[in-house]
Amino acid sequence: MKVVNLRQAILQAWKERWTDYQWAINMKNLFPKGPTWDLLGLSDHLLEQALVGPSPNPLIMSYLKYAISSQMVSYASVMSSIAKFEDYSRELCVKALLELMDMFCDRLSCQGKAEECISLCRALLSTLGWLLKCAAHFTERLKEGPDASSGEEQLQLCVNRIEKVVSRRKNRALLHIARLEEPVTWANVEQAFIKLTEHCNKISNQQLRLKLDECIGLIKSISVITTQTEQNTKMEFPTVHALIILEGTLNLTSDTQSLVEQLIMVKRMQRIPSPLFLLEIWKACFVGLIESPEGTQELKWTAFTFLKIPQALLKLKKYPLGDKDFTEDVNTAFEFLLKLTPLLDKADQRCNCDCVSLLLQECGKLGLLSEGNMTNLVNKRTADRELAPQLKSAENASIQPNPGLILRAEPTVTNILKTMDADHSKSPEGLLGVLGHMLSGKSLDLLLAAAAATGKLKSFARKFVKLNEFAKNITMEGSKAASVRALLFDISFLMLCHVAQTYGSDVILSEPCASGEVVFFETWMLTCMPEEGKILNPEQGFRADPTKVESLMTHLNTSAEMKLVQVKWHEVCSCTPAAILEVLNAWEHGLLTLEAVQKITDNIKGKICSMAICAVAWLVAHVRMLGLEEREKPLQMIFQLVTPLYAENTLQFYNERVAIMNLILEQMCADVLQQTATSIMFPTANLGPIPYRNLLPVKKPIKEVLITNFNNVLNKGWVDSRSIHVFEALLHMGGVYWFCNNLVKELLKETRKEHCYKAVELLHSVFCLDMQQITLVLLGHILPGLLTNSLKWQSLMDPPGRALAKLSVWCSLSSHSSHNKGQATAKQRKRHREDIEDYINLFPLDDSQPSKLLRLLSSNEEDPNILSSPGDRSMSSSLTASQLHNINMRDPLNRVLANLFLLISTILSSKVAGPHTQFVQWFMEECVECLDQGSRGSILQFMPFTMVSELVKLPALSKPKTVLAITDLGLPLGRRVAAKAIAAL
Repeated sequence: MKVVNLRQAILQAWKERWTDYQWAINMKNLFPKGPTWDLLGLSDHLLEQALVGPSPNPLIMSYLKYAISSQMVSYASVMSSIAKFEDYSRELCVKALLELMDMFCDRLSCQGKAEECISLCRALLSTLGWLLKCAAHFTERLKEGPDASSGEEQLQLCVNRIEKVVSRRKNRALLHIARLEEPVTWANVEQAFIKLTEHCNKISNQQLRLKLDECIGLIKSISVITTQTEQNTKMEFPTVHALIILEGTLNLTSDTQSLVEQLIMVKRMQRIPSPLFLLEIWKACFVGLIESPEGTQELKWTAFTFLKIPQALLKLKKYPLGDKDFTEDVNTAFEFLLKLTPLLDKADQRCNCDCVSLLLQECGKLGLLSEGNMTNLVNKRTADRELAPQLKSAENASIQPNPGLILRAEPTVTNILKTMDADHSKSPEGLLGVLGHMLSGKSLDLLLAAAAATGKLKSFARKFVKLNEFAKNITMEGSKAASVRALLFDISFLMLCHVAQTYGSDVILSEPCASGEVVFFETWMLTCMPEEGKILNPEQGFRADPTKVESLMTHLNTSAEMKLVQVKWHEVCSCTPAAILEVLNAWEHGLLTLEAVQKITDNIKGKICSMAICAVAWLVAHVRMLGLEEREKPLQMIFQLVTPLYAENTLQFYNERVAIMNLILEQMCADVLQQTATSIMFPTANLGPIPYRNLLPVKKPIKEVLITNFNNVLNKGWVDSRSIHVFEALLHMGGVYWFCNNLVKELLKETRKEHCYKAVELLHSVFCLDMQQITLVLLGHILPGLLTNSLKWQSLMDPPGRALAKLSVWCSLSSHSSHNKGQATAKQRKRHREDIEDYINLFPLDDSQPSKLLRLLSSNEEDPNILSSPGDRSMSSSLTASQLHNINMRDPLNRVLANLFLLISTILSSKVAGPHTQFVQWFMEECVECLDQGSRGSILQFMPFTMVSELVKLPALSKPKTVLAITDLGLPLGRRVAAKAIAAL
């Protein structure tokens, strides 16, 4: 009934020729209460009556204009009404509608509820579709002779309005939201858009055509709105360099995919151009090659550079890194690399070969370089090498270069794995020959390095665990078969110990067996094998059968040769610690002489080296439990066991096995020898000290060491391998909180902008030592402490405050990205269950309860400088996208992120402004710069929706693109929040 009355009121106004303001007054008198004018459809009725004839009714159109100006009707309702008009042949009516749009299309806004803002988005999308159809209609008419000029004029009017609508970023942002909200309407818009582009060539007016092309480009950009800024213009990127050094030094066995994703994350966060990004990777590899210690570390770096990095680049090729083809970027990176002649000459001198040519060949095999580019680069490097100082000697000429050996070792690893898959019982002698060849020279380290770099080390180790288990089984055997079985057990045991010490025990451990079968070596390694920082219980070795221990003691105490037939070697190894304890007790009580003990130790190491390893492993654990005066005889026994036996040995490969045994024992004894200030010369082992062991000064406070190391790295501008190991030792000794807190304090002391940002790049890479736990401490403890204590706000001033915000975002993104994929390296320590419970207590699940941290910080209600707890607000005020996506909030990282954003939201809504408010702005700016459009799966999903309206009040964040970046547009609620924030700008 009201609709009829409304139409009658409009007709009466027209008949009586009311002026626009008279019409408005009378309308309000006629309809004093009830629904709004939009619900009554006022704009629909006015346009319906105004556009009855071939030309618009000017009086009724004036009523509509007055209604728009006085906000009787909303922009959304007017645009929806315009989009319903489809008779484009009535040119005067179309022209009137286009002129009507001039009143609002370039200044759209809405201060109402979220639903009204979403309606504005929908209406704007419908209007754009109507404009495109209108333009397409008039473009078609250009081919008709008599109406061509008229059609061009109308087309000009349409294009001008399209330009007004899509040229504003705010309107494009609203259209982007509408595209996600109304996919069907957007499909209609795309059809109209395609139809218009098909007829563009009919436009003879060049200026008009250019303007239309510009509008078409803007419309295309609606679906791909991003917040990325221009790329970085620097030439050096310490984070990439340090990340490569860290991976090559500590994480050779880690998954290549995890390295690639870390690199991609750094590239995106720092906006590094692809050629410079690849150049920094190669530079770091060559620096690592040059500075790596001789021996195993050098082989590991060689394998990392020549095997793992090319494979990583092959995976990088699948990611969109830039506008150019990836092979072109690789070629450009090598062009830059060839200009670093001193670096390349130094690497060639160290490796005794042309490193770049070998790398180029590997990249060519993987399709990372075209044949022409590869040949060109090889020729350039060859020409440069002719000018380099040659340091050849007869000795160097006879040494085979490690890169060539590593590249040949890689296919050998595959062949050995196939050999190990065969049935061991059929040809154990042939298998023993293969193993004996692996023990010679540095073959074993070469094969292990190649296997580690290609991701085959886990499989390699599992084969030797199975071989060790096979050697436990006893069948009807003669003396020859018994000696072969003993050697298979001993060699596999030695190899597994060497792998565990060189690459970490995680490489060897398997998943728990459903049948509950116990694997001997895994059990022994976990309970008895000394490792750096590992505390052992000496009593773990006393679980053997006493009768078997007595039998072993009898064999060891006699001069007769130890029998091999029908011997269960795993039981012998298990009984060895108890036997050693008996010998030690007898010696200490004067029941055995030094010569008798020497004979026993000679028997232990005489045939099976694994017995000596088990004995020394127990002695090392035992010495740590003794007082200073009680250590003499156990240390003397260790010395006797590591001294080589020069008597003739009947078992094969004794010298090779002893060489590996001494390497293993040297690593085992390193910590206890340092603690007891004892020195033992290990024959045939490393000539120098073990690389990267005992790096921390004995009498210097670790905080002083940390600060000195950090300042050295900052002054140098990059992290070297030794610094990485020092940082790793300090992290292990001081703990995560101590490590992170002191480094953040050092960052906040910096006052120069360039030093602050360099420190951020270096710290982010150093934090990769244990990114998950450091991020928990940084976001859960250190930042809240700085943001909620007014006495510390001064330290958050620019530039150190901005640098800390950048570091916090980088750590959050890196940690959250790897956390979702379950990536963890062998070096990263797992948190205990009680630590996770600590986070659950510190940050409760239900945010209607104030967290313990924030409750303590907000206990003084009278102090205006202290922030109130987020828990004081309603649940709806802290609703986040993560809750709608059902993210697991029992996870410590998710919990810490959610509480940090609650704290940020509290700061934004607080009446007290200061450096902490500025820090929040920097934090959010960095989030926007680093993230892709849309926040599903990112850290911003933990941000309360209500925080968006607070953020747009900050001048630096009051931009449509920023709003789109920080809200989850995949959710209906996210789109409504974004629409409301953008419409209010």
